[in-house]
Amino acid sequence: MSASVPASLNRQTMLTRLADETFDILVIGGGATGLGVAVDAASRGYRTALVEAHDFAKATSSRSTKLVHGGVRYLEQMNFSLVTEALRERGIMARNAPHLVNNLAFVVPRFKWWEGPFYGIGMKLYDALAGELNIEKSRSLDREETIKAIPNVQQDGLLGGIMYYDGQFDDARMAITLMRTAVAHGAAIANYSRVTGILKQNDHVTGVCVNDMESNTTFEIRGKVVINATGIFSDTIRRLDVSDAPEQIEPAQGVHLVLPSSFQPGNNAIMVPHTDDGRVLFVIPWHNRVIVGTTDTPRENAEIEPRALPEEIGFILRNAGRYMHHEPTSSDVKSVFAGQRPLVHPEGRSADSKSISRSHEVFVSKSGLVTIAGGKWTTYRKMAEDTLTHAIPIGGLPDAPCRTEQLPLWGAPENHQEIRDPQDPLRYYGNDAFNIEKITSENPSYARRLQANSSYCGAEVVWAVRHEMAIHLEDVLARRTRALLLGAEDSKTAAPATAKIMAEQLGHDDRWIDEQLKEYTALADGYRISAET
Repeated sequence: MSASVPASLNRQTMLTRLADETFDILVIGGGATGLGVAVDAASRGYRTALVEAHDFAKATSSRSTKLVHGGVRYLEQMNFSLVTEALRERGIMARNAPHLVNNLAFVVPRFKWWEGPFYGIGMKLYDALAGELNIEKSRSLDREETIKAIPNVQQDGLLGGIMYYDGQFDDARMAITLMRTAVAHGAAIANYSRVTGILKQNDHVTGVCVNDMESNTTFEIRGKVVINATGIFSDTIRRLDVSDAPEQIEPAQGVHLVLPSSFQPGNNAIMVPHTDDGRVLFVIPWHNRVIVGTTDTPRENAEIEPRALPEEIGFILRNAGRYMHHEPTSSDVKSVFAGQRPLVHPEGRSADSKSISRSHEVFVSKSGLVTIAGGKWTTYRKMAEDTLTHAIPIGGLPDAPCRTEQLPLWGAPENHQEIRDPQDPLRYYGNDAFNIEKITSENPSYARRLQANSSYCGAEVVWAVRHEMAIHLEDVLARRTRALLLGAEDSKTAAPATAKIMAEQLGHDDRWIDEQLKEYTALADGYRISAET
């Protein structure tokens, strides 16, 4: 999908379309699931709309472990169907978005003799389930090969390791790419547009009431079928339809710590097979940092900005340290971020979130509201396809085949030789990278880095405002770029230059800049580990 003549995304134009047109498919939720549904629907030719209460991928979808994977831990649970589906989708995502997905080698260190055959057989099964879409065959490593692959591994008692392969991506950039793809196929989409009510005619859902959070105005959107794809907030939308709808979503919190690259030098990741709670833990190189996670903590309430608990931070540091020669401490952490998984639990809440299904489920209410919940980033495309299978007859729409299995996403280079090196900060824009480079000719200052330790430049801020619907400082520093996650304190240093460029592009004054800086500073402080932790 070429981006040689990029279209500017004007939010006000989108809001006008949303209010004036009648849509076939109306999606609530701008995370991985909702955006995937919008791409599927729009690419089939359906008139498609999507609204998001916050920013695209504001919650769970920008706070994943950054993996496109089958889920090796599900092998131990004998959930072969889930692994097989995810591995197939891993291959499809890599093919359709090669600028966003890259292969990553993982090493499982082994310290006991029986771990060799145990993990070796498991990884061979993982290879087999991937079939023709397998990345590369797993293999055994001796002690020296293991140390070379993961130099910071704990060497005392180390016997060797098992190397296997999975995919890695940038989740928030993938979300923006899906948004651009849906718009390119005719969808009308707007962020900061909160659904406040469900419209009905003869007890059938016919649309939604929406509050434009920027202007605090309310309008209605009409749709032949409405799809609730709000993740951890699915129950909130369901109760707009049926006030006493039972809880079906149990949020489970996942926390990740971001460390300097010295804690895992090189291009390979570590998979820690045993933690205190029986989960696996990953130590992953990403954007010249190292991400370590994740936890699995049941939470009572869904939160848009969840915070890591001290015990979660301690859990990660303790379990990762057992496998690292140079052990991380809280003072090494550049950023800590938390996201909540929308686990489906139709029969009530469970004490152990690990026992809840990681599969996705589609529910249809008596009034025709379609809810898609559960799942994970890797299977977003299949989730969307399954959702449309239910939604098409509900809306009385003419059947149209799914196209997303072979659909290149926005910016995908036609030739793999055009894909930039993973170390190039513009790689994740795909074909749009050339257009971003052209922006620097408008003003030499746009070529400058936002801050001394940043790989991001002013041209990316301009691009985010003009073409990616970024309207708040947080949108740029947290999701259009990943500055917040890569270093909370450093991102605060980059904030003034970023806000100034945004104000110029959006026509805002110094008061707006001051307000945005104040709000962003408070947000970024929540991504730091406090001294008492």
